[in-house]
Parts: sequence; C-alpha cells; structure tokens
Amino acid sequence: MQLAVAAHPSSMPIYTGPTCSCSSSSVTTMRTTTSPGTSPARPLLALAAALCCLALLLPGATAKARPRQGDYLNRLRGSPASSSLAVSASDRAKKPHAASPSPAVGRKEDDRVDRLPGQPEGVDFAQYAGYVTVDAAAGRALFYYLAEAVGGGSAAANKPLLLWLNGGPGCSSLGYGAMEELGPFRVKSDGRTLYRNPYAWNNAANVLFLESPAGVGFSYSNTTADYSRSGDNKTADDALLFLLGWMDKFPEYKGRDFYLAGESYAGHYVPQLARAILRHAAKSPSSSPINLKGIMIGNAVINDATDTKGMYDFFWTHALISDEAADGIRRYCNFTDGASESDKCEAAASEAASALQDIDIYNIYAPNCQSAGLVSPPVTPSIDNFDPCTDYYVDAYLNDPDVQKALHANVTRLDHPWSACSDVLRRWTDSATTVLPILTELLNNNIRVWVYSGDTDGRVPVTSSRYSVNQLQLPVAAKWRAWFSSTQGAGEVGGYVVQYKGKEKGSLSLVTVRGAGHEVPSYQPKRALVLVQSFLEGKTPPDCKTCGES
Repeated sequence: MQLAVAAHPSSMPIYTGPTCSCSSSSVTTMRTTTSPGTSPARPLLALAAALCCLALLLPGATAKARPRQGDYLNRLRGSPASSSLAVSASDRAKKPHAASPSPAVGRKEDDRVDRLPGQPEGVDFAQYAGYVTVDAAAGRALFYYLAEAVGGGSAAANKPLLLWLNGGPGCSSLGYGAMEELGPFRVKSDGRTLYRNPYAWNNAANVLFLESPAGVGFSYSNTTADYSRSGDNKTADDALLFLLGWMDKFPEYKGRDFYLAGESYAGHYVPQLARAILRHAAKSPSSSPINLKGIMIGNAVINDATDTKGMYDFFWTHALISDEAADGIRRYCNFTDGASESDKCEAAASEAASALQDIDIYNIYAPNCQSAGLVSPPVTPSIDNFDPCTDYYVDAYLNDPDVQKALHANVTRLDHPWSACSDVLRRWTDSATTVLPILTELLNNNIRVWVYSGDTDGRVPVTSSRYSVNQLQLPVAAKWRAWFSSTQGAGEVGGYVVQYKGKEKGSLSLVTVRGAGHEVPSYQPKRALVLVQSFLEGKTPPDCKTCGES
C-alpha cells in the first residue's frame, strides 16, 4: 500500500492545466475550467493541488509513492480535456440507458485456471479467468477472475455469488481485491510466490472480481476513444452487459442469490450497477438471470459534501491537523455543490494538507513502505500484519507473462503493462455528486444495504460514512452496539453496528471495523470475513451474550 494522497475523489470539478507543481516550500494550485451552469469548488481544488504534491514530498521515504484508489478521479479530471468530453449539467443528470443484448460468449471450460504460478498445494476450489465482450463493434471486453467457494462441488453450488468491485475510478479489482484483500491468495515479497489467505471471502461465497471499466487492468477496448468516454453511467451499463454475458457462460449462476460489494469509488459503482440490474429486471421480470439480494459498500464515496466534511473532521479529531486549520475549514469552507469560492478556505485547506505529507491517510496508523524492491528469498509473510509494500509484489506478479498466460489475460498484447490503477483512462465524463437517492431506491425495492467503514481510514473515513448515512434520516431499528469477531473468552470487539429501517421497505446497516484502513480486508482480514458472513446470512454481526460461557 502506498503513500500518495489526494482530495476527496468525487468532489472536483472538471479542470484543465497542470494538476500541481510544487517544491518543498510551495504549492501551486491548478487552473479550472468549469462547465456551463457550474461553479468552481476552489477550496477543493486547493486541497487537491496540495495533497497531490504531498505524494512528491516524502522526505526519507525510499519507495516511490504510487496512486491509490481514492486518488484517481482527480487525475482523470485533470487530464487535457476537449469540450466534447466535458461534464455538463445535463451529463450529470442524464439517466442510464438500457443495456443492449450481450454478444455471444465462449465456453466456461476455456476459462478454467488449472494452476497459478507459485500457487501453494492443497487448493480446494475452482478458479476461472478470462474475458467477456461487452461491445463487439468497439472490441471492448472486460476481464474477470472467479474464485469459487472453498470445498468445490456441492459446497460451491450451495453458496451465493458475490461480485467485488474496487474504486478509483480506474483501479483494479484483481490487483487490489483479489490479490491484496479478500481473495484466496496473497503475493509474497519475491513477486513470484503465492500463499493462502485463510480469511478469504470464498469461504462464504463464490467471489467474482471484475476489472472495470475498459482500460483498467487487463480489460481493454480496440477503440481507443473509449478510454476518454468512461464515466459512472457507462461503467454501470458495461458491468450489466458483462454480468448478462458472464451468466450465459456460467448458466449455473442464473437465479442464484447475488450480492454486490466494493469499496472507495465503488460507493458509486455498486449502487449504480444495482439500480441498472433492477431496471433491467423490471423490463423482463420472468427472464432476468440476476437475483440481486443486497449490496455492501466500504469506506465508500457516497455524498460529496458530507464525505468531504467528514474527512476534515476525522483529521482534526485524530490529531492530524492543527486547531487553526480545522477552525479555518469550519469557518470558511462550504463543500456543497456549486458553493462560492473562498481564499480563506483555500489557505486553511492547504495548511491541513501540508500536515499530512508523512503519513498514509488510507490507514493513519500503518507503517509506510520503505523499499519498492522485491525480496528473494521471500520474507515470511503474515496475514495479520499487512505488508505496506504489497503493491509492488502484486505488480510484479501480474506482469509476469506466465501468470498472464495462466489467467488467459492480455490476449491482445496490450501496449502497456498491467497496473493497479489505470494510466490508460483519459477522462471521466460523469460523476454523481451523491448516490443517496439510489440507496433509497434500493431500500424501496427491499434490497439489503450495508455501509461499512474501517475506522483508521482518513481518505473516506467513518465520520464521512456516518454523516452521509444520516442524510437519509432513517429511523433506528437497532441501536448502536459493539459487534464481536470472536466470542471466545472475553470476546474481541470487531467494531460497532447500528441498524436502520427504510422509510418504505428494506433495511440499512452501518458497520465499523475496528483497526482497519481504507482496504478493510487487508488490515483486518478475520473481522472482514465475519462481516461478510453476517451480511450474506442476513444477520447482524455477532454480539457477545455468550462470551465467557464454557
């Protein structure tokens, strides 16, 4: 995990010009170009410029800072723009269009992964990987990796299907989700050898990882203009087309209980895809193959204004920024969409940013990676103590030609290496300022909604999640309480949970995960497994009523 930090990922207007230029003593903010009918959010631009420079100002750090999931919308919006790709007010408001019929797909057995290079012995689950074409005319195809449930056979057949999405936008669910978080394997420090993750989520479900949109990871388009046309709506459309095509390839999953989960900017992806699934099903209820039951989003971008306020409040309450910076932000910053700019807010935001340059705000208590080099023979790994240099190991592993061959990946011989976050995407054309109305729509359709939050993440922290959920003004169904990841002896608190009732139907649970950063399963794998098991079973996370009983 790396050190690069940036402003809140979905709170930036479209802009052109340099993203930042900085020295050890100064930060220069970028120019802005706004669409008709919008106002520049100057304090957010100031924060983006200052924080983007922090990635370059890491004295004493020997590992080159690398982008993280939450950094990427700023980079995409800061790329050279053309007027035809700028986000206008109508672009932000436009509704998703209906998915077209999916093209023919290949055989499931062609995608079977016999064995991954460096894989340990005793693997007791099936693996598949490959492509599903979502637009034959454009040559656009999305890459997936499926880890079926541990035990295989009837064990896999009796468990639900869970689709995992990472955020960015532009970051890989294979690299992050599968290889660093909840997948069945982790990569050792030699970049060649794998070891088992005993807390992998395929203990609870068949887990499908999707690299989305095209241009992320191994997913691609033969029409390069597609890389400048990506946005929230197109990502949801293509993901729906992927699922329909994938289920044609894997028909045994048609009608199976289906769940969506993801983190960071997947706070947009997951609800938007869920809505697309519901609307597709409404048009053909008797023939829809996707049996959506629930969604779960972690440290999720949900609502720009409260997400940003929550980030600053977290910084101050965790003693990361000064009283003066926090007071200036409270007094002079207005994070609502279209708010007027303020020099005093800009100054306070820059002061706050300068205080964060030596820590990883994705886990404020985690160590920094000190070296980008691989280590061979590998050091003895630990699932319970996440290695902050894991990004480098995964990068080496997924760029190994033998690994790509085993995964049936990179079949078109892409002109760029695999990367955890895309350097190919050039533009993000639409990004909702809030997904709260979609969450309400899902609740009204009786879809289970969980919002979880690692409580040491400063990027989209627990304060942001609480403020955003509170905007829904839902009645409390079960009061705030501790939940337990172990009920042995005195028990072990895994975090806290509060349950809400939907105003018409459904329920929403807000769950914290104690001691976890932005990528919850990386830092607290056991607690994350208890979390997802509870979610899939439709139960609240365990209490400790039986703790201490023999």
